[in-house]
Amino acid sequence: MLQKDMGNAVQAWHALETMVYVPNTEEEYQLLVAFLDVLIDEVGEDETHPLASLMEVVGVLIERYE
Repeated sequence: MLQKDMGNAVQAWHALETMVYVPNTEEEYQLLVAFLDVLIDEVGEDETHPLASLMEVVGVLIERYE
């Protein structure tokens, strides 16, 4: 089962790798902030939204840079 989950994760990651990353430059930081803004517009305060945890992860990545 874990092997199947890993395969699913790899496929999903290819779709996300240009949007979810640890920012190392001001430009990457700004792009990540813009992505977070889009997520906030989509998710709002709905903690059950499918993208809610992604929004939280992106927020943590931004905090790490700050």
